[in-house]
Amino acid sequence: MESTRNRIIELLAKNDKDYISGQAISEQLNISRNAVWKHMKELEKDDYIIEGKPNKGYRIIEYPDKTSENTVKWGLETSWLAQSIIHKETTPSTQILAHQAAQDNAAHGTVVISDEQTSGRGRLNRDWHSAKNDGIWMSIVLRPEILPQQAPQLTLLTATVLADVLTEQVKLKSSIKWPNDILIGQKKTAGILTEMQAEQDQIQYVVIGIGMNINQTVDQLPDDIKKRATSLHIETGETWSVRKLIQHILVKFEQVYDDYMENGFAEVKEKWESYGFKLGEKIQIKTFKEEWESEFLGVADDGALLTRTSKGETTKIYSAEIGWF
Repeated sequence: MESTRNRIIELLAKNDKDYISGQAISEQLNISRNAVWKHMKELEKDDYIIEGKPNKGYRIIEYPDKTSENTVKWGLETSWLAQSIIHKETTPSTQILAHQAAQDNAAHGTVVISDEQTSGRGRLNRDWHSAKNDGIWMSIVLRPEILPQQAPQLTLLTATVLADVLTEQVKLKSSIKWPNDILIGQKKTAGILTEMQAEQDQIQYVVIGIGMNINQTVDQLPDDIKKRATSLHIETGETWSVRKLIQHILVKFEQVYDDYMENGFAEVKEKWESYGFKLGEKIQIKTFKEEWESEFLGVADDGALLTRTSKGETTKIYSAEIGWF
């Protein structure tokens, strides 16, 4: 059903402002005229405005800006990513749904999107406020042929994708706070949560969660995060299409991921460091065992933070809280 509906949208779009008859659609898709009519009614439920005239046929008058399986797929120029989309109006967490889908053999590139999360979470199980229709709450299922210890590279890869989209589409300068926060100025607008199911030497699947604040106003942000969080609307004064930004992220992600799988991590590492927040400066580092100050030297080939220990020795950090002055 979904495939047929997308093909109907493509036929209507190719005819632009001209009508295409129900008979022509019926013949090209090998379905009945009654089935064509039912699909048109389903598209209207997704807020497509479709005009139908006797002896002329159908044409699209207006495309919807809402987020749904249909609207995200329409115009999405990807080869394998988001060929399968699971969309919910509300869900506790897209990560939970994506894990369930992956365990049920969801295909590589399956995308889970929700208009709202009631129990969104970020790194270290922190809550993520996920307002309805005001942000991107999305998880991607991947089945990469890489070693489990390389999985952290995918977090850094995703961060560069989000930073690039903000630069290219929103015209906002952003930076990446190691390992997974996208900052505008010194305030967080997006975060990434990478989780994995793997054996010792083989990844079964990876789920990459993306949360991005888009159209929240200052008043809509919870009081406890107003001083450290922001949204694209707050920064630009404009209202942004969540659907279009999702599409831009998916297209960019597929391009960068394909290049990474073919050429390795070097280019991603270089790109990440070009966005690296406080790179080359002194930062505060807090692990479970100790806390110290040191220069942020960059990221290692496995995605770890490169810095110096309290004794001055260069070291890799895989899990820490980063502060700054």
